Amino acid sequence: MGIARDGAVLAEAVHRGARSHADTLPTLVERALTEAGSTIEDLDALAVSIGPGSFTGLRVGLALAKGIAFAGRLPLVPVPTLEALAWVAEATSGETVCAALDARKREVYAAFFRVDAGGRPCRLTPDATLAPQELAARLEEGTILVGDAAQAYEDVLGSRATHRPFATHHPSGGVVARLGAERLLAGHAIQPESGLGALEPVYVRPPDAELPRPASR
Repeated sequence: MGIARDGAVLAEAVHRGARSHADTLPTLVERALTEAGSTIEDLDALAVSIGPGSFTGLRVGLALAKGIAFAGRLPLVPVPTLEALAWVAEATSGETVCAALDARKREVYAAFFRVDAGGRPCRLTPDATLAPQELAARLEEGTILVGDAAQAYEDVLGSRATHRPFATHHPSGGVVARLGAERLLAGHAIQPESGLGALEPVYVRPPDAELPRPASR
């Protein structure tokens, strides 16, 4: 959870542990607001990491964000998870970044970006679900690989690209807040009166659990 204003991150609350998202997220929101000396009433909008990622984690995070946005009458700004991850890769102008997360089942969520002269990762590919071998084949020499996929599939990706350790280069609430502020100014926010229910997580692949389709008659 992070709070940003005028391009600067004012506060960021992080929790790395086994407790569920439902238990930890409200506490992180409180902690970040306290650190920034702010309240919900001081916010202009709420940004949320929209995926791809853990199915349960995305739904819990989005549900909390929708609840806060509705109660506070705040615009809600979706931020692509892999785009936010690319920002923590510490890449320089002209370098290519591959943001890749472990999708389980021997698959990864991945997207490629190239860093422009201003240090901004610019998207080259849409988010995709790939087998680790497919991703390895697309990693060119000099590519910076960021995310936990490199560690999860070290047997395939270990000798490819330049890895950023996930322990120090993980998704950042502060980056999501900062990107959310930019997207708010660009008009990409969803207003409470427009119906927040229409905003759904970006899964990229179908959920693991789906209702069976009715048999054809």
